[in-house]
Amino acid sequence: MRTFVMGIGLLLLGRLPLMASAQLSGQSVDSTNSTVFWVADFYRAILDYHPLVKQASLLNSEAQQEVLQARGAFDPKLFSAYDRKEFGNSLYYDKWQSGVSIPIRPAGIDLKMTYDRNRGEYVNPEDRVPETGLATLGIRVPIGQGLLIDARRNALRQAQLAVTLADADRLKLINKTLYEATKTYWEWYLAHQQFQLLQAGYQLAQTRFRAVQQRALLGDAAAIDTTEALITTQDRLVQLQQAEVNLNNARLRLSVFLWNSDEVSGQPKPVEIPPSVVPQSILVDHIPDDFLHNLLGRAIAQHPELLKLTTKGRQLALEERFQRSLLQPQLALNASLLSRTPQPGLGYDWTSYYSFRTDNHKIGVDLTFPLFLRKERGKLRQVQLKTQQLKLAQKQTLRDIENEVQTSWNELNALKSQISIQQQTVLNQRTLLQAEQQKFELGESSLFLVNSRESKLIELEIKLAELRTKHQKAVASLWYLAGTNPETQLP
Repeated sequence: MRTFVMGIGLLLLGRLPLMASAQLSGQSVDSTNSTVFWVADFYRAILDYHPLVKQASLLNSEAQQEVLQARGAFDPKLFSAYDRKEFGNSLYYDKWQSGVSIPIRPAGIDLKMTYDRNRGEYVNPEDRVPETGLATLGIRVPIGQGLLIDARRNALRQAQLAVTLADADRLKLINKTLYEATKTYWEWYLAHQQFQLLQAGYQLAQTRFRAVQQRALLGDAAAIDTTEALITTQDRLVQLQQAEVNLNNARLRLSVFLWNSDEVSGQPKPVEIPPSVVPQSILVDHIPDDFLHNLLGRAIAQHPELLKLTTKGRQLALEERFQRSLLQPQLALNASLLSRTPQPGLGYDWTSYYSFRTDNHKIGVDLTFPLFLRKERGKLRQVQLKTQQLKLAQKQTLRDIENEVQTSWNELNALKSQISIQQQTVLNQRTLLQAEQQKFELGESSLFLVNSRESKLIELEIKLAELRTKHQKAVASLWYLAGTNPETQLP
């Protein structure tokens, strides 16, 4: 019976390395040939090449185009109109008017220069002009509504504020991308640590199995110990295989965030992380006591959600000012100086009676005023209600941000304490394992207890890696909830 058990052990012992080489990628605990992919380099790669970050930068460009469109309302305009009627060998009229209109943005004034040439037998007497045509230099000045603000100036200022909104959206998208990428990076770190710990445990179990098998052949150990050592080796091999799958999947998830610029097209192209690249180790740095206070101050000043609400408040204040102006009567003064154009080949005679003089003018006043102003008053009240809603939303958003940041801070401190305790637990378990191994070598313990102590140590080390990963995720969450990102801390 003993010979049979030993034979089975030898057979499985010969197959174990083949099973491992067939199902493992050959990664080793020795990282001398590995390249560390630092998290700071990871952030820079995302900011330089990630499509979502590039998409975020387009938000500002899009808003700038809105500003450009709003400025178009103040562009000078050339115009020309020609109208001719001829019937029964009679020229009823031949009218041509052309000119340029120039808006003056700061004052809401419009300048207008025109040239009129009207001929024909039936031209309206008030449209009759000199043979060479009539030149007009005029101005339109709003006296009531539109003096301080009008629809054109309101649209331009709204578009300019929309650029700030676009910046807030850009920062929000970048923060979210870096937050998701940071969590994925540390999940990759955890998968790598689990793989290394389980690989080390598997190698120890395999070495111990061979040693026990040799002792069993010499009669210094029971044959059943060989089977027990083999079971432990097989169990750890299964765990190692699953850890490798988890590591490969974590590496793939991280590769989603890695892009590079194609040298030919200049477009982003995906980048895969090779197995030789490993994550950096975690160092739990000391966080100063005033860090939370400073972070909250930064959140109040720079959080994208608060920036958006503040900017929307400025937009509503501008809209309210514009709507109030609509309650005023539409009163505009139109004034123009008139002059006869000179004959071809002759210069302009400024002393002529028909030159630009105050005596040659045209003046008009336009007045419009709705009696009930129901449309204007309703729109103004609607804007005022939106302003009240926005102020309440600002208060609630600020309170939510402060509470979320404080909650994340508390979790961060708790994890830091748990990591310290877990480190001591790992040291104690390692001491316990060493003592158990010494007792086993003296024949005062069993292989089962040694394997149990060792498995418990691996389990505690994996838990320590999990706590460190949670700590780094909590740090990333703290940055994200405060409306910023670790990139602001890069040199």
